[in-house]
Amino acid sequence: MNGVNKTLYIPLYGKASVSKKGIILQDKKAEMIWEKEGFKLKGKAKSKWLTYYMGMRSVVFDVWVKKMLQNYPSACVLHIGCGMDSRIERIGAKQNVWYDIDFPVVIEERKKYYTETQNYHMISEDASKTEWIASLPETDHAIIIMEGVSMYLKLQELVALLNALKEHFGNVHIFMDCYTEFAAKASKYKNPIKTVGVQMVYGLDEPKYLEEQTGIRFVKEHDMTPIVLINELKGFERCFFRHVLGGNLSKKMYRLYEYEA
Repeated sequence: MNGVNKTLYIPLYGKASVSKKGIILQDKKAEMIWEKEGFKLKGKAKSKWLTYYMGMRSVVFDVWVKKMLQNYPSACVLHIGCGMDSRIERIGAKQNVWYDIDFPVVIEERKKYYTETQNYHMISEDASKTEWIASLPETDHAIIIMEGVSMYLKLQELVALLNALKEHFGNVHIFMDCYTEFAAKASKYKNPIKTVGVQMVYGLDEPKYLEEQTGIRFVKEHDMTPIVLINELKGFERCFFRHVLGGNLSKKMYRLYEYEA
């Protein structure tokens, strides 16, 4: 795997770590895969604070997807940049048509732990390309998950991807996390993803930029570190995360946006 592909091990470790501790997120599949894969992370990629971020981010995404599926029960789901994530199992969405999409080498690894069904499909594709979207069946609504993806796409690639999704499905509901421009610049000097060889990432400060470029409406910004999840921590860790790492500091680096068309 190259650097971008190896980044999947960072959220996998984060989810496995908090799940093993019995806080924030329950993900036995992540625990099992992490134990079997045995990939060696080092430095800040194994920071306990980062594991809390990864766990909280996953929960916020899970909650949003559940809500969308309640509102649009016949929608298909596209999880772009799925890595080894077990979201379809965590939220119990096996009755929906669901596509997990990632690079071929990632999907090859993923198939060791997941099995395709009539509704569940794994697609080996590069998110920076859009040709594969045309081969998907059209549905009335598509729920698009982009967790830990946008920062690896140039803005023109992100715009092209969103435009292609909107043109194919018509009604799309998109949830994505983004680096800020400050975070992208700071990543040149200090970022856990550098430990797996990633050197270049991209940021977005103005969420309405994508609305202007694609016509996909910006709905709202979401909180990536909600207090109910911070309260899963104990003692000093809860206090430190709440007052230092959560809230405004988190937003200085990371933003979480919802769009629809």
